[in-house]
Amino acid sequence: MLPTGMDSLNILMLKLFENSREAIFFFDREGKTLAMNPAASSIVDSDFLNQLEQGNSLALCGTCRGYTSDQELRTCLNCFFHTPESEDFTSYQVYLETKNKGIVPYAASFHTIDSENGIRVLMLRDLTRQFKTQEKFYQNKMMKHVIEAQENERKRISRELHDSVAQELMSAVVDLRVLKYMTADDNILKKVKQTEVSMTRLLNDIRNLSVELRPAALDDFGLEAAFRSHFKRLEQIYGLIIEFESDLSENRYDSEIETVMYRVCQEAVLNALKYAQVDLVRVILTEQDGMLKLTIEDEGIGFSPGDEPTGTGLGLYGMQERAELVGGSFSIRTETGMGTSIFIQVPVGDGSGKD
Repeated sequence: MLPTGMDSLNILMLKLFENSREAIFFFDREGKTLAMNPAASSIVDSDFLNQLEQGNSLALCGTCRGYTSDQELRTCLNCFFHTPESEDFTSYQVYLETKNKGIVPYAASFHTIDSENGIRVLMLRDLTRQFKTQEKFYQNKMMKHVIEAQENERKRISRELHDSVAQELMSAVVDLRVLKYMTADDNILKKVKQTEVSMTRLLNDIRNLSVELRPAALDDFGLEAAFRSHFKRLEQIYGLIIEFESDLSENRYDSEIETVMYRVCQEAVLNALKYAQVDLVRVILTEQDGMLKLTIEDEGIGFSPGDEPTGTGLGLYGMQERAELVGGSFSIRTETGMGTSIFIQVPVGDGSGKD
């Protein structure tokens, strides 16, 4: 049991000094180091310690790489060590050259705790983890903006192709069909029919491109309708059979979530078509316990998880990245000769979907 009063306070302060994860330095008026805790000793090298023990007031300058001001990320202008009473240095950010981690950012505070004797304390807290978290947050935020802009542009181009270019081509095809009844010249009729076939093929290509860019069914009717439409097209074009199971019916979700699920499935099925050497793929889409779950399975040639994937490998990375951006998880189970299964699940709340 700790004693009471000042003895208790002294013991607690000593424990704080010795066990704190923050580095703590005490300096006198001339800048000589009076004491430092174990956390402080662990971040500086032996040469720095020797200089401190010898009373070198500039020793800290040898390891300091500047502080962050409102104008520069790193500056030595009006150094905190020379103007400790400035309000700018009550709490600030500083970079130090450490013993094992290189240049590390710290949250720092510099205070005079005994004005009569000029005793000052410098306290440092490592910000590396916070910086990495912040950097990841901004990366994810920027990636979301990029994907959103990409999808919006795809939607715009898709609508433009469908509503303008395709309609104009359709009108031209109709005119050609009418033109066939306005002449009896065999050469002209033959040329008109050839042109009609070419324009009809072009019209189908434009419609397919429009759907590939951004299927209207995804925005208008939701995931299940978009999947069924996409799978039907794949079966017609490539002969790939897709067994699709879903219990969503007409449930709607946040547009970002629906886009992620659609793009992941689109990429996974395309990979199976290109690399798995199969003619059958199973896709299962369900919602359970507030999680939207998607499974894509094939019984193709598979691959060893440690091997370099066929193609660029960016498809798997892109699928995982998209899932993580909406708080979901992505996993893959595969083995050479045993097929491939891809799983993605994304939280959607209480399952009420989107109004």
